[in-house]
Amino acid sequence: MSLLEINGLSHSFGDNLLYKNAELTLNKGEHIGIVGQNGTGKSTLIKICTEQVMPDAGRMIWQSNISVGYLGQYAEIDHSLTMKEFLKSAFLRLYEIEKEMGALYEMAANGDMSYLVRAAKLQEELERHDFYSIDTHIEQVANGLGLLAIGLTRPIEQMSGGQRAKVILAKLLLEKPDVLLLDEPTNFLDKEHISWLADYLSRLENAFMIVSHDFAFLDKITNRICDIDNNTITKYYGTYSEFLKKKTLLREDYIRQYSTQQKEIKKTEEFIRKNIAGRKSKMARGRQKQLDRMEKMEALAQKEIKPYFYFPDLPLTNTEHLTVKHLSIGYHYPVLSDIDFNINGGQKVVITGFNGIGKSTLLKTLVGQIPSMQGIYKYSEQVTLGYFEQDLSWLDETRTPIQIVSDAYPNLVIKDVRKKLARCGISSKHAMQSIGTLSGGEQAKVKMCLLTLTPCNFLIMDEPTNHLDVQAKDSLKTALMEFPGTVLLVSHEEAFYQDWAQRVIDIEKR
Repeated sequence: MSLLEINGLSHSFGDNLLYKNAELTLNKGEHIGIVGQNGTGKSTLIKICTEQVMPDAGRMIWQSNISVGYLGQYAEIDHSLTMKEFLKSAFLRLYEIEKEMGALYEMAANGDMSYLVRAAKLQEELERHDFYSIDTHIEQVANGLGLLAIGLTRPIEQMSGGQRAKVILAKLLLEKPDVLLLDEPTNFLDKEHISWLADYLSRLENAFMIVSHDFAFLDKITNRICDIDNNTITKYYGTYSEFLKKKTLLREDYIRQYSTQQKEIKKTEEFIRKNIAGRKSKMARGRQKQLDRMEKMEALAQKEIKPYFYFPDLPLTNTEHLTVKHLSIGYHYPVLSDIDFNINGGQKVVITGFNGIGKSTLLKTLVGQIPSMQGIYKYSEQVTLGYFEQDLSWLDETRTPIQIVSDAYPNLVIKDVRKKLARCGISSKHAMQSIGTLSGGEQAKVKMCLLTLTPCNFLIMDEPTNHLDVQAKDSLKTALMEFPGTVLLVSHEEAFYQDWAQRVIDIEKR
């Protein structure tokens, strides 16, 4: 049974075509992973499904009375509530039934038994939906996503962006909608919480569609893959690993067929050119009719050029580059206290710890965005910082990547700006789009491009891989390994840094 049917879908941003007459069906019980390179339209497809974006053409038909839960890359939440109040709102209908049941029991106390019968039916409905175990369910999901450590009574306004995203995800899981639409749900999860979520989703009977660049995660949870490539959407049956094998074989087969057809077309055109005016003209005209009727295969679009990141360096010595002593950090109150560590020149250091513990706050303090609350941190005089911030925020989201880079580096001519962006994996079409219309991965590449344009000898990076596809991650990994300067990185992807990090500071175990 189809829960969602998409037919004739076409959409573009300016000159950048995402889909052309594409189709997709989501059936009951299907677990679909949406994949494709940065900028192909994965998040846009989810937004079209939730009617946040209206496509240029096509029909989207949801089965009637279907409940849909959505988690976006930039999820928002009511800051006035505590975490538990927000999570309990997932069961709002059941609490309303409880309230009605209580009123009926009160009225039944006056002797009217009809109220008692109605109240008993409502109680049966509550029991059928496991109403009296709500607190247990909340604690199980909150614990699985690492939220219990924060405290269920914590006001949402005191949480980090990553913690808020986890709270929204927890509520969606508690609601159990007919269809879950999740855009990069693992971006703010630690390794053990990703594992818990994978187990939870793999056992889920309801359908879902998930955008993710974590392919090990997709391999555990999906039974279908929706691949966005070459302006079309292709649905593959099986896991992500099975999809990769199938796509490679299909692509190779298509290229062979296309090459054979092109040779046949060229041979036929040559025959027509030579004989259209000669004694074989009738045969040539017949060949022309055959050629006109032929269903010609389209050339596959060239694969996106792999980004090439390179961080220009400045001289350095291996003496102490950063000293941190008894440092306390936070906004209105300390989230981390009494932090001590030293980093020498040329060291590659990774900071880990559960999401929300204060890793991003620490980096923002170390680059001077927010003041420290106590203690000191000091750089050596030779240090020149480069900083990659996790948040994808821009002063003006209508500016294009070309304008953003030109504003930051006015001495660069437009031709060079285009070259710098292209080197970082930004296509000419994306370079002329408003930054706010680009995917998270494309925006991250623009930020990376800005970082590559000024030499430094100390790179501080906050979760730089969150939105990057596999090609961009590989390129960034190589760039950091080759960078001779100091690196201080916050990351939840152990597979990304385990080959080159010389030291890991686990904030939880200070």
